Amino acid sequence: MSHTMHFHVLTLFPEMVSQGLSESILGRAARKGCIELETVNIRDYTINKHKKVDDYPYGGGAGMLMQAQPVFDACMDVEKKIEMRRNAERTAGNAETAAGIAETSAAGEASGNDKDAACREKSPLRVIYVTPQGKVFTQQMAQEFAREEDLIFLCGHYEGVDERVLEEIVTDYVSIGDYVLTGGELPAMVMIDAISRMVPGVLKNEESAETESFCDGLLEYPQYTRPEVWKDRRVPSVLLSGDHVRIEKWRLEQSLERTRQRRPGLYEAYTRRDRAVSYLSKDRLSHMDMLEVIKRGQADVVRAEETGVLLYDRPSGAWMLSASDEDMGERLLSEIPRGKDELFAVHQSFLKESIARRFHRDRVSECMQAVYARKLPPACRARFGIRPLEAQDVDAVYENYHAVHSRDYLLERIEAGEMFGIDADGRLAAFAGMHDEGSMGMLEVLPEYRRMGMAEALEAYLITQQLEKGYVPFCQIFDGNEPSLCLQKKLGLKIASGRLYWIS
Repeated sequence: MSHTMHFHVLTLFPEMVSQGLSESILGRAARKGCIELETVNIRDYTINKHKKVDDYPYGGGAGMLMQAQPVFDACMDVEKKIEMRRNAERTAGNAETAAGIAETSAAGEASGNDKDAACREKSPLRVIYVTPQGKVFTQQMAQEFAREEDLIFLCGHYEGVDERVLEEIVTDYVSIGDYVLTGGELPAMVMIDAISRMVPGVLKNEESAETESFCDGLLEYPQYTRPEVWKDRRVPSVLLSGDHVRIEKWRLEQSLERTRQRRPGLYEAYTRRDRAVSYLSKDRLSHMDMLEVIKRGQADVVRAEETGVLLYDRPSGAWMLSASDEDMGERLLSEIPRGKDELFAVHQSFLKESIARRFHRDRVSECMQAVYARKLPPACRARFGIRPLEAQDVDAVYENYHAVHSRDYLLERIEAGEMFGIDADGRLAAFAGMHDEGSMGMLEVLPEYRRMGMAEALEAYLITQQLEKGYVPFCQIFDGNEPSLCLQKKLGLKIASGRLYWIS
């Protein structure tokens, strides 16, 4: 479901930003309600009667620094307004859901068509400070930011901003390149433009955001328009053939060659990913966890050979491995740096001993992997009012699920809008959600509400959501969990032949 993307820019030059982003595609998107831009003048929050927001740096040095107080107050005011808007949306969404449940309860059945986008508990606010000292902005980062509902940009000036306020409010330090500009407005505008293109409804042709440069790891192929001949240069004949299969093949070849010549680093990353997919696809069901983190753009393909693949899943912090023999397994494990909290998802049992020896990790959870390979969602006879969980639900969830995950992890999943529940008798009766690496799980039904179809309804809900996003739904079943295995088969999931071992 599409949503409005809200950008909030803290700046000393609000007109520069608002005017620069009010034209062309972004201007149309704002008028359609796909995006919304708020520019906030930091000077409005200074307590200095002359509207001064800068001062000399302690310890000496050239230039001036932006003071902490006006930046902090401006950010706090924006956060307060965002929270007020979200509360109003949640109230409206909860009222609509309650009305729908009341309407169907007379027939003995609650509606499952709740407006999840309207009442979803949103994730914590992200405040982006645009600075040459930050991580370099990428298309992957644009896709990540586009999943937020609100983004706050802080535009620095002079020699920077007092470090204390940055430590207090900033969540992301981002740069658009290794050079210095006079202020943060232009970088913020560049990022807003790139992020906006990922928001549904912004582009007229929804495929544009998926097929242009960088979105598949390759540079875009060359393109041509009329006239057919210009300065004795002809349009390539394949583009005039009308043969779409040949055209797509030609475009891929051109993208590959252009990337190889102009961006060899990108080309190597692409071919590494391609090799990984080729190896993992030999047993798709068993490797669906690894294939999906690649597809979703959240995996670093560290190594990919004909006989093994090593990935690092950024959201979960898990190292994911599959190797055809012990020798390749050892070589893949040698690529992993030593850290404090390594988490592993491996597909061969012979890797367990090596991980225990190298990393002193020997807590093993053996799983079967189940994959929903159909294109249409499952039919579910039981219908309940399914709602997104909110932060206040975390204690009820943790009370019934603490043996598996920490309270902090469950709260993070709730605040990410990835956990859902069913209420009965004024309490949370059942819940389920999406893990950060993309699998369905955390499914629990309180004992007194079992055998009523709640588990089936919740998982069918998750499957439908994943299909709508273009993902392949999958989950993992701990050994001995026969009820879960029966549920997966009932919903039409296929059980992979291989095993998966989570090691922590």
